[in-house]
Amino acid sequence: MSLTVVGTMAFDEIETPFGKSGKIIGGSATFIAWAASNFVSPINQVSVVGGDFPQSEMDALQAKGVKMDGVQVKKDEKTFYWSGKYHMDMNTRDSLVTDLNVLADFNPIIPESYQGTEFLILGNLTPQVQMSVLDQMKERPKLIVMDTMNFWMEVALEDLMKVLKKVDVLMVNDSEARQLSGEYSLVKAARKIMTMGPRYLIIKKGEHGALLFHENHVFFAPAMPLDDVYDPTGAGDTFAGGFIGYLAKTKDISFENMKTAIIVGSAMASFSVEKFGTERIRAVSKEEIHSRIEQFVQLVNFDIDLV
Repeated sequence: MSLTVVGTMAFDEIETPFGKSGKIIGGSATFIAWAASNFVSPINQVSVVGGDFPQSEMDALQAKGVKMDGVQVKKDEKTFYWSGKYHMDMNTRDSLVTDLNVLADFNPIIPESYQGTEFLILGNLTPQVQMSVLDQMKERPKLIVMDTMNFWMEVALEDLMKVLKKVDVLMVNDSEARQLSGEYSLVKAARKIMTMGPRYLIIKKGEHGALLFHENHVFFAPAMPLDDVYDPTGAGDTFAGGFIGYLAKTKDISFENMKTAIIVGSAMASFSVEKFGTERIRAVSKEEIHSRIEQFVQLVNFDIDLV
């Protein structure tokens, strides 16, 4: 049931209308691993950190079954740092500081012990780095999921298109789907993107849920209406971690099972936003996860008598 996660392990500093986080742990691979570790073990982590990244954070992930053989520690350099400020709607944000630091020349190395992994998720990194990981895989994983963003569509589209040809599932938000396809309708956008390589497309719509496309099928999962949303920063990555963690646990990559995985991912993301950074997701219990998934089922469940 092995899962390999490639992405960032970072420091974030976040300001929202509800408070300031101070300097906390973030990064796509961090959120994905914390979420997925509730469903699958081992998780093979591939990332890079500086000498300033706390050993206690690495130890905490290892205690959850996350292997660190693929995490490079550059002792004399600094970890990737991002600072941002969210607007009142919590959907828009301004990036205040982005210090790439060790990420600037990140060259991932896939250890021999990670070879043969069945599930691979490529967090939002440069397309060249994502391709480098795929090229190092001696055996193609059963399922390859990737995330990307508008920035790479603007500065590295040619490389991005090459990676798209090699993956099974692409995750983007609605504006990125429109940008990549040149279509405003998300149905038309999905159809066009799936001709670029991915067999499945997930369009994340933040507080408005997520859409899953495959061939002529569409599935919609809502987002959980919550009392408090403190920090949406890692929500997309936590969603991705729940999604691929559940698929790796069940080893079933059918469209029907992906529907369930989308609900599981949405449930995990709903925990993530309740506190700053990884605080909530790292403390969540199996009972809470089951209860939240049940809430999602009730959210969309209805009986109807056709007149």
